[in-house]
Amino acid sequence: MNVLLFLPCVGYFLASTPTIRAVNRITGISNLSALLVYCILTAYACTCLVLLEYWKGGSGYRDSRRRRVRTWKIGCCAVIVAMVGLFALGDVPVERVHDFDTYYAATPFITEMLLLYLLTYVAAAAAMTVVCWNWIVSIDRKTEHEPKTTVDRSLRVGLLVLVLASMANIIFGLFKLTAIGARWAGRDWDALSTGLSPFMSVSGVVVSLGLLVPAYGTGLIDRVWNPLLAIAALRPLWRLVRLSGPAPGNAMLFTPAWYTGPEQILLYRMTTIHDWMLELCAHCEEGVRELAYREAKGNGASERQAVAAGLAAMFTVAADGRAHQPPSEAEQSMLVVAALKAAEAEDPDLLVSISRALETA
Repeated sequence: MNVLLFLPCVGYFLASTPTIRAVNRITGISNLSALLVYCILTAYACTCLVLLEYWKGGSGYRDSRRRRVRTWKIGCCAVIVAMVGLFALGDVPVERVHDFDTYYAATPFITEMLLLYLLTYVAAAAAMTVVCWNWIVSIDRKTEHEPKTTVDRSLRVGLLVLVLASMANIIFGLFKLTAIGARWAGRDWDALSTGLSPFMSVSGVVVSLGLLVPAYGTGLIDRVWNPLLAIAALRPLWRLVRLSGPAPGNAMLFTPAWYTGPEQILLYRMTTIHDWMLELCAHCEEGVRELAYREAKGNGASERQAVAAGLAAMFTVAADGRAHQPPSEAEQSMLVVAALKAAEAEDPDLLVSISRALETA
């Protein structure tokens, strides 16, 4: 992964106009920067395929995976060595910053180098497209009868990004080949090559992004996105219990700072809400919960929704009447606490369910 992130950065750095001129001036070799960029992008394409193969391959396919990885590595090294040799044999005395491909399209040995690079580039992009698309199909087949996990979702998104970026690379490579072919025919279609160069750089960034999504997407979803959604979903219940009076003695005293992360903020919010609810149990009436539960069931709600609706109605009445009604008897409070704990055992996201029931009430 580190190599994957390092190679395109070096390639883009060497492809910039000031760097091209500096490399040519320092080395004394005209257009050497073009060769370096081609070699780096070839190694980058190979690295992407190798990383995908290691991610996809299971333990039962180690031998075939190693053979494929070895083939790609040997092929990449062979292409790079061939490009270096062809560049050394060719003659490129005039420095070309933007149109090296088309300017030297008909130069002996340089023509072969350009064709080797572009055909390798297109072939690698096509191979990546096939690998990613087949992987997406296998994920869809696997999840037809199973719920999709966070890993499946992030992996599928990353693969779709890779498919789009790889198809764009194929188009860019074909356009450059077309511009070179036009030079052979005596026509000037350089715009097909030079005009797409910035987009090729963007495509490389998108490829890196597609490979990073499966690696870091699951953690971001589980530790950032899902907690943020839960915090937003708890807002109605949070507002309800906050209006019920002074903070209970066992509630957290300090709100965590924003930089502690959504997980810690969610933990604080859930703990405080739970403490408030336990305090409100002294003002709850079991009859209110039973009535709201039966009414929700009569309206076609599921068991989980009906339980949440009953508890939401009970705590709403308790919060409204706490200021002017004395606490209920201890036996009644124990029944309410028992009902709350039983509901928590059946629904791990009970607080969110109650909050949503309050929102739709």
